[in-house]
Amino acid sequence: MDGSPHRVGDVMTRAAVAVGRKALFKDIVERMEQWKVSALPVLEGDGRVVGVVSEADLLPKEEFRDSDPDRFTQMRRLPDLAKAGAVSAEELMSTPAVTVHADATLAEAARIMALRHVKRLPVVNSEGVLEGVVSRGDLLKVFLRPDNDLADEIRRDIVDVLFPAPVEPVHIIVTDGVATLTGRVGDPARIPLAARLVRGVEGIVGVDCRLTAADAA
Repeated sequence: MDGSPHRVGDVMTRAAVAVGRKALFKDIVERMEQWKVSALPVLEGDGRVVGVVSEADLLPKEEFRDSDPDRFTQMRRLPDLAKAGAVSAEELMSTPAVTVHADATLAEAARIMALRHVKRLPVVNSEGVLEGVVSRGDLLKVFLRPDNDLADEIRRDIVDVLFPAPVEPVHIIVTDGVATLTGRVGDPARIPLAARLVRGVEGIVGVDCRLTAADAA
């Protein structure tokens, strides 16, 4: 790989913990506690993901354990009430599972998590077979990249491509993930593009683009 971990497959956990359809409630809770995860993929015999059991799917059993909900609550919370009486993964799981492919970008995975309000996504291949799991924490790993690596990538993939012959050297300094670009370039129309591309580098948290045109006063 040439630098930035742009894809889910670069950051996902490959040794994914999962359960089968017939896994029992207590076994699911124990496995979540053992592996310190908030959700588990539910698999068919061939490893295909058919659903996900999360902490949210398990909580109704405790919430309604000693309560007698009124008719309005029963109608409004019907799915949760069904899960309160469930004892196996296939009864508890949310289906179809919200998944992502290994070649998806980190931004795409983050967008899915935000829209679907989930903390973890099973990573599947084209047949829906589990390949790993990506979590919110995995997506944030890119912000641990060293500043020098970020500066090298910006120069190699952006600055040297857009400005192969700058009027004066373009200086790139990355400090705590914030990239600062200074220098004079011959094609000012490319300056906004450079800033946008730098902002898109995985691990960059901010951009201060001070590039100017060669004929600027």
